[in-house]
Amino acid sequence: MLSDDELLRYSRQILLPQIDVEGQLRLRAARVLIVGLGGLGSPVALYLAAAGVGELHLADFDTVDLSNLQRQVIHDHAAIGQAKVDSAMARLAAINPLVRLHAHRQALDEDSLAAAVAAVDLVLDCCDNFATREAVNVACVAAGRPLVSGAAIRLEGQLSVFDPRRAESPCYHCLYGHGGEEGLTCSEAGVVGPLVGLVGSLQALEALKLLAGFGEPLIGRLLLVDGLGSRFRELRVRRDPGCAVCGERDER
Repeated sequence: MLSDDELLRYSRQILLPQIDVEGQLRLRAARVLIVGLGGLGSPVALYLAAAGVGELHLADFDTVDLSNLQRQVIHDHAAIGQAKVDSAMARLAAINPLVRLHAHRQALDEDSLAAAVAAVDLVLDCCDNFATREAVNVACVAAGRPLVSGAAIRLEGQLSVFDPRRAESPCYHCLYGHGGEEGLTCSEAGVVGPLVGLVGSLQALEALKLLAGFGEPLIGRLLLVDGLGSRFRELRVRRDPGCAVCGERDER
């Protein structure tokens, strides 16, 4: 059961018939890994903590830099030089002390990433490089964990959900293969702050839908955000039966 404090704290979303008390209990029991605490990970972590997701695992090996503050809203000026994980944990604990927080301050190698993914129910890819996205995807397919993946650069963003528990779902590799703008980051190409806030907020919404069991997640669909024209476009994405990552998962 939910305590009186929880019923009041989460009352506005409990009022929604799609969530209700049962959905809130699912959120409280959920364990989530957020990979990256920058522009995307900031709104993701803030909204999931505020919504009452019971356990957040935070992974980022970087420290807060002055140039981050234009878009990474979980950090503030006083946190410059601190580990992003520590800065984020302090902010999240202040927002919702009921949420359990776990830190991954070092870069995750293949083994530690596999263990971190296996320890949770859902993963959010909020990182800023293609190699990490690929590694997170491989770990999620191997562990059978749903992955909410977002990206934003310049004035463009994209978002999709990959769920290896569903036979029809593609994985990240089905969509991008070995391509992608590897090495191209916001520090080189630029990005506007509200765009990463928008994409990260949508990632948080997709996570809540998957965890609480409501709505239609973006599985098999790629949402494209045009920040310059304020337009959204959706593309259908199919699973590649010959995919090097998930193509043989039914036989494993």
